[in-house]
Amino acid sequence: QDKEKLEIRKLNDPPSAETVGDMIKYARNVIEEFRRAKHYKYILYHLFTGFLDFFIPPGELLEICELSLDKMGAVFEDSNVYMLHMMYQAMGVCLYMQDWEGALRYGQKIIRPYSKHYPSYSLNVASMWLKLGRLYMALENRTAGVKALKRAIAIMEVAHGKDHPYISEIKKELEDH
Repeated sequence: QDKEKLEIRKLNDPPSAETVGDMIKYARNVIEEFRRAKHYKYILYHLFTGFLDFFIPPGELLEICELSLDKMGAVFEDSNVYMLHMMYQAMGVCLYMQDWEGALRYGQKIIRPYSKHYPSYSLNVASMWLKLGRLYMALENRTAGVKALKRAIAIMEVAHGKDHPYISEIKKELEDH
């Protein structure tokens, strides 16, 4: 599946092997820098017991994600693992900022490639359906929310078993809406 996971954009003039290699290096570097920025924020937060909420403001973290997605998107398809990683980070920042629409947009872009790259009953896919379901519900799209939550439950029932507390929680969540 490496070819699918590292899918390159289909262009009239395909990028050279060197361009692709340079973009992979760029992607790895930006992902590492993003991790460092988040880790540094986490350390500062705990050192100062909450006085510093974010060393790098979340808006700037989101901008890093968006700029890197624009740059990588010139070479990589959205289903490329480097693109997916940055979309997932952007979704996380949107969730932190309570930008539900932004988080939903990223989640919608992520779910199809996740379903293709991961096994049928992957908890990564279930987790993404769960997030999408909750976002749809928060944005008052009950039909889409119920559908997404049911997809999460179907995967989790196979992965965890039908009697798992997580599944009971999600089913209760469905009943309460």
